[in-house]
Amino acid sequence: MSIAAKIGCTAQTLHEWVKKAERDSGVRAGVPTDVATKLKALERENRELRQANEILRKASAYFAQAELDRRFKP
Repeated sequence: MSIAAKIGCTAQTLHEWVKKAERDSGVRAGVPTDVATKLKALERENRELRQANEILRKASAYFAQAELDRRFKP
Protein backbone atom coordinates (compact mmCIF):
# COMPACT_ATOMS: atom_id res chain seq x y z
CA MET A 1 0.00 0.00 0.00
CA SER A 2 2.86 2.37 0.77
CA ILE A 3 4.41 1.80 -2.66
CA ALA A 4 1.08 2.39 -4.38
CA ALA A 5 0.72 5.73 -2.59
CA LYS A 6 4.26 6.71 -3.60
CA ILE A 7 3.64 6.07 -7.30
CA GLY A 8 0.17 7.62 -7.26
CA CYS A 9 -2.15 4.65 -7.78
CA THR A 10 -4.39 2.48 -5.67
CA ALA A 11 -3.16 -0.67 -3.97
CA GLN A 12 -5.60 -2.71 -6.08
CA THR A 13 -4.18 -1.27 -9.32
CA LEU A 14 -0.62 -2.03 -8.25
CA HIS A 15 -1.65 -5.55 -7.24
CA GLU A 16 -3.22 -6.14 -10.67
CA TRP A 17 -0.03 -4.90 -12.39
CA VAL A 18 2.07 -7.28 -10.31
CA LYS A 19 -0.23 -10.22 -11.09
CA LYS A 20 -0.11 -9.37 -14.81
CA ALA A 21 3.68 -9.15 -14.77
CA GLU A 22 3.89 -12.49 -12.94
CA ARG A 23 1.57 -14.16 -15.48
CA ASP A 24 3.52 -12.71 -18.40
CA SER A 25 6.84 -13.91 -16.95
CA GLY A 26 5.49 -17.40 -16.16
CA VAL A 27 5.77 -17.08 -12.38
CA ARG A 28 1.98 -17.15 -11.92
CA ALA A 29 -0.42 -19.54 -13.66
CA GLY A 30 -2.66 -18.02 -16.29
CA VAL A 31 -2.75 -16.85 -19.87
CA PRO A 32 -0.04 -14.31 -20.76
CA THR A 33 -1.25 -10.92 -21.96
CA ASP A 34 -0.01 -11.33 -25.55
CA VAL A 35 -1.78 -14.69 -25.90
CA ALA A 36 -5.00 -13.31 -24.39
CA THR A 37 -4.88 -10.33 -26.77
CA LYS A 38 -4.33 -12.58 -29.79
CA LEU A 39 -7.14 -14.92 -28.70
CA LYS A 40 -9.54 -11.99 -28.26
CA ALA A 41 -8.68 -10.68 -31.75
CA LEU A 42 -9.19 -14.12 -33.29
CA GLU A 43 -12.53 -14.55 -31.52
CA ARG A 44 -13.65 -11.14 -32.82
CA GLU A 45 -12.54 -12.05 -36.37
CA ASN A 46 -14.33 -15.40 -36.12
CA ARG A 47 -17.54 -13.66 -34.99
CA GLU A 48 -17.32 -11.16 -37.87
CA LEU A 49 -16.72 -13.92 -40.41
CA ARG A 50 -19.69 -15.91 -39.10
CA GLN A 51 -21.89 -12.82 -39.44
CA ALA A 52 -20.64 -12.17 -42.99
CA ASN A 53 -21.23 -15.82 -43.87
CA GLU A 54 -24.79 -15.64 -42.57
CA ILE A 55 -25.45 -12.47 -44.60
CA LEU A 56 -24.09 -14.14 -47.74
CA ARG A 57 -26.17 -17.27 -47.09
CA LYS A 58 -29.35 -15.20 -46.76
CA ALA A 59 -28.52 -13.12 -49.84
CA SER A 60 -27.85 -16.27 -51.85
CA ALA A 61 -31.20 -17.75 -50.82
CA TYR A 62 -32.98 -14.49 -51.63
CA PHE A 63 -31.46 -14.23 -55.12
CA ALA A 64 -32.02 -17.92 -55.83
CA GLN A 65 -35.70 -17.50 -54.98
CA ALA A 66 -35.92 -14.36 -57.11
CA GLU A 67 -34.39 -16.26 -60.05
CA LEU A 68 -36.93 -19.08 -59.63
CA ASP A 69 -39.80 -16.58 -59.51
CA ARG A 70 -38.53 -14.88 -62.66
CA ARG A 71 -38.23 -18.13 -64.65
CA PHE A 72 -41.78 -19.30 -64.05
CA LYS A 73 -43.61 -16.06 -64.77
CA PRO A 74 -45.20 -15.95 -68.24
